[in-house]
Amino acid sequence: MNKRVRGSGRIFKYKGSVYFWCAYSLRGKEYRESTRETDSIKAEKFLKRKIKEVGADQIGAKAFVGPNQQRLRVGEMLDALEADFTLRGKASPQFRSHMKTIRAYFGDWRALEVTPEKVDKFIGEMQDGDYADATINRATQLLGQAFALAVERKHLSTAPKIRHLSEKDNARQGFFEAKEFEAVVGLLPDYLKDFASYAYLVGWRKGEISSLQWEDVDGVCIRLRGVNAKNSAARSIPLAGELAELIERRKAARQVEKAGSVMLSNCIFHLDGEPVGDFRKAWQTACVKASLGDFACPACELPVDGHECPACKGAAQYSGKLFHDFRRTAVRNMVRAGVNESVAMRISGHKTRSIFDRYDITSQNDKLDAMRKTEVYRKDHAERDQKLVVMRQAGGGN
Repeated sequence: MNKRVRGSGRIFKYKGSVYFWCAYSLRGKEYRESTRETDSIKAEKFLKRKIKEVGADQIGAKAFVGPNQQRLRVGEMLDALEADFTLRGKASPQFRSHMKTIRAYFGDWRALEVTPEKVDKFIGEMQDGDYADATINRATQLLGQAFALAVERKHLSTAPKIRHLSEKDNARQGFFEAKEFEAVVGLLPDYLKDFASYAYLVGWRKGEISSLQWEDVDGVCIRLRGVNAKNSAARSIPLAGELAELIERRKAARQVEKAGSVMLSNCIFHLDGEPVGDFRKAWQTACVKASLGDFACPACELPVDGHECPACKGAAQYSGKLFHDFRRTAVRNMVRAGVNESVAMRISGHKTRSIFDRYDITSQNDKLDAMRKTEVYRKDHAERDQKLVVMRQAGGGN
């Protein structure tokens, strides 16, 4: 038998196996995998193909794909991503919803089967289903993060490039007027009334508000820890006026009775002592009752009275006011009250003033008021010009 050259690998058989296996090395690590061949000549050809792949990686022509990478499935990658999000406290209801979408489509695929073309096909099918581009982006973003995490942990050598759709026209424009706010809050469950009021006053995100604990109240101010802020920047606001009254109400609601004993909740906003979770159904129901939203069945294309279509039993689609509208509303109210833009941003947590351009911090009333002021200015200016003309004519044209 000819002596093998170093680096050429070898074929062998495990005891009891009908197939030949091969072994080869790359960067000091040995790889072993079944050739799925019972003929030694065919097994040698399989090994030669693997040695060529190793050589292509060594010269930088093409990344080597080992047997573990070939077996890796997208579902396993999504499991790892979900565990990572949970560990970092970022597994929001929205995250789980988008994760469910991407898992249903790609979960059983092998990671190496996911190509940019296959992702584009998924995007096209989502668009055909009338999903918004922003919604599609949130799902494909999770897929991209799952691949990035797998590459970072060396479970994969490469990741596909995933298309990002334009969201240029996606900026939401919703605001709450005072009467609309009062109507919705009055219809919310008791545990959400102060939660919504806090958002209306300061413009913080849902996750930021639900993270607040009593240890975050420091004398006359309340602090948001950086780990709970979306942009990781800690901030604080003083407790005064309506905000101080709201916190006093929360103190009175701190006691919770469980299993016959009374305990104090660590959370400022809670439901039976636990942090406030997903409340989309309660929110949507309140908005519909306040005539600020409605339900419709996307399949039957008919309005419905609740979250389920009575005809096809499918999930109804909600359209109307969003909880996130409080974020824009709070900033607009502060600016209307004469608060400096930079101060309003520090309170709400916006990092750049693009909010004022992106969200168009105006309402129809703002625009109507602007038109009226402009009209008054034009009339006053025209009257002054007319008076000057009369005065000049009376003075003999001088």
